[in-house]
Amino acid sequence: MRTILHGGKIITPDGVLEDHALIIESEIIKSIIPINQADIAKSDLTISTADKWISPGLIDIHVHGSDLSDAMDASPGAVEKLSRFFASRGVTSFLLTTGTASKTDLDLVISSFTSHPIPRDGAYPLGIHLEGPYLSEARKGAQPADQLRNPDPSEYQPWFESGAVRLMTIAPELPGALELIEFGFQQGIQFAVGHSTASYEVMQIAIEKGLRQATHTFNGMNPLHHRDPGVLGAVLTDNRVFAQVIPDGIHVHPAVVKLLVASKGIERTVLITDAIRAAGLGDGDYDLLSQTVTVQNGVARIASGSLAGSVLTMDQAVRNVMEFCDLPFDQALQMGSLTPAKSLGIEKMRGSISEGMRADITIFDQNYLVERTLVGGEIVYTK
Repeated sequence: MRTILHGGKIITPDGVLEDHALIIESEIIKSIIPINQADIAKSDLTISTADKWISPGLIDIHVHGSDLSDAMDASPGAVEKLSRFFASRGVTSFLLTTGTASKTDLDLVISSFTSHPIPRDGAYPLGIHLEGPYLSEARKGAQPADQLRNPDPSEYQPWFESGAVRLMTIAPELPGALELIEFGFQQGIQFAVGHSTASYEVMQIAIEKGLRQATHTFNGMNPLHHRDPGVLGAVLTDNRVFAQVIPDGIHVHPAVVKLLVASKGIERTVLITDAIRAAGLGDGDYDLLSQTVTVQNGVARIASGSLAGSVLTMDQAVRNVMEFCDLPFDQALQMGSLTPAKSLGIEKMRGSISEGMRADITIFDQNYLVERTLVGGEIVYTK
């Protein structure tokens, strides 16, 4: 099938192109050419994008749920529902993110993911992000304390061998954590520090062994201290590390989001939502890891008062960062597309618009609202 998108502003790695056409063939971006050279009559589908933004699709590498569904539901129906909801917010691929839970429950999530077909009518699930269970009790946040534990090779090795796990959040100070990182890195797994009290020195060792990300930077870790730099000191000063951030204005003050982007740059800052099943819905009580989460005025908390994920969506995350950091749309967008793709090592196929890339595309209107989402060149959402 040959699809042509013509008109509008095309966001490419080399800049924003106007008066061009984007040609898609067999799920791949075939070419980007001046519009006066495009033979529109020969296309199977023509989409006019005049006065619109043609952008790479958004990639959310840390999201638990939305629209009453959650990764821990361990069902193909939940994944399908999440895929459709995310597509409506401009997301073309995502990592299904778990939480700290029993081995039985996590085994079910992984087996359900590997044994059922990938949804075709929404955002593409790239795999699983295990947030836990090897996390620090001192910085557990909304992670259930009774399921926290130290790394056990007999438990995590089968998870890695499943082929489903792409990213794992871990507290590297735990006994056996550094060995886990070294083993998993050799298996192609990405690792993020999170819910951790690790020292700067332990972080240096973890990074040397392959740790390359920080989960929801500033949240779930000790505050930065000038004599005890800890996790944050390592994350902010090591260019090998990508820093995830939840830019909802709740988890991190807008000024601190701006500080993070100034420190890491758009090339190493990754926008995430950390959204829970309440995303897309209103205030009320919801379930998270067998705990009641109360959402009030858009803020999600458990009974202890700890923040419990968010109701943020990726399109709103991009708009927020534009405002927080005084950035143009294309630069804010990179932190939600190309940078997360690079953090997972998938930038050769996803995360940008250029010839030979997978045609994962989001069309935004002049107000940066999602109008249409294409995954592999197929329209999966239209406003």
